Amino acid sequence: MRAKRLTLSHLSLGASIRTTDSLEEGHSRFMAEILRLKQVLELPPPALFLLDELLGGTNSHDRALGSEGLIRALLSRGAIGLVTTHDLTLSRIGDELAPAAANVHFEDRLENGRLVFDYRVRPGVVERSNALDLMRAVGLDV
Repeated sequence: MRAKRLTLSHLSLGASIRTTDSLEEGHSRFMAEILRLKQVLELPPPALFLLDELLGGTNSHDRALGSEGLIRALLSRGAIGLVTTHDLTLSRIGDELAPAAANVHFEDRLENGRLVFDYRVRPGVVERSNALDLMRAVGLDV
């Protein structure tokens, strides 16, 4: 069931979603993202953050450490928000920061070669993978 109404106090809003590189500015995707994340960290409180595929442009080790540091910094400033990822190793951050953070997921299914989500928030980390099914659905031999 969806909420019919939501009332929030005034919040500063910061997001890092679909960050891209810029040949014109000479920024890689990673540089563009960390500059955006710096802006999010500098928001005046209270702040709401929306972060998608956090630090996806770097190696898995630095991604894990950097993501944890950023989330800890945001929470220490009293910010609230959402972080989305397909990197299951990052789920430990939610576990370690509980109860200030929690892992949740949507379930999905493949129908006629298309991924369909139910958009029902469920506790915990997703337990079923869809990447290989999708790759096969488009004809990749994996």
